[in-house]
Amino acid sequence: MKMLPLQLVIIDLENGQRGVFIGRPLITDDSVQDECQVENVWFTDIHEMPDSSTLEQLTRMAMEQMSRGRTLQ
Repeated sequence: MKMLPLQLVIIDLENGQRGVFIGRPLITDDSVQDECQVENVWFTDIHEMPDSSTLEQLTRMAMEQMSRGRTLQ
């Protein structure tokens, strides 16, 4: 089985809600702190996906949406 690196991003809102986002690693052990400042946060409008989809397929779908300008900032 092929192993893919992933990273979880957990966001807590002031109202107590929490979101967990799974994706490709954004920050690695080799990253320099000055290079890791957040510039933008984007949200896709992908709300559902087939249960047989892979992380790689979902990543491709999101990247395609961004290239077409179909995201919310």
